[in-house]
Amino acid sequence: MEVDLSKITLRPFKLEDADDFLLFAGDDQVTNYLRWQTLSSKQEALDHIKDVCIPHPWRRSICNDNCSIGFISIFPFSGEEDRFKANIGFGVAVKYWGHGIATKAVKMAVPQFFVDFPDVVRLEAFIDAQNLGSQRVVEKTGFQKEGMLRKYAYMKGKLRDMFIYSFLSTDLPANP
Repeated sequence: MEVDLSKITLRPFKLEDADDFLLFAGDDQVTNYLRWQTLSSKQEALDHIKDVCIPHPWRRSICNDNCSIGFISIFPFSGEEDRFKANIGFGVAVKYWGHGIATKAVKMAVPQFFVDFPDVVRLEAFIDAQNLGSQRVVEKTGFQKEGMLRKYAYMKGKLRDMFIYSFLSTDLPANP
């Protein structure tokens, strides 16, 4: 399958995305490394979009020709000591893996997020040590690997080792 990366866009989620959302959020391969459980119905997809995606401070649908094929989420921390940090996560439907879509989405999202949240200077990505695809995405987009957090995250009934990556606002090119 050929993908025209010029047709990849980011936009807020809409309830009308439920069928497309279920195609990736209902796939165990996509949700394997995510904290949320695999969805199993259109109603669950609608509820997730309504209750999680829409109110989220910065969650976007990754779209191919305006069809939702994944998500990217950047969550700013709160509190005086942590307001300068945010956490990034993403996922794309399996049939689009290996086409550069997640890389393109991260490259689009990061500079815009720093504009939208000017107090944030540090993005953090916690990537499962077994999730080689997501490690490649963040490395290709300029994130720096800082180390491994052993048995750091409890997901899907297992303690998992996580790599921590960071991207600083000062890592952005001067003239993007």
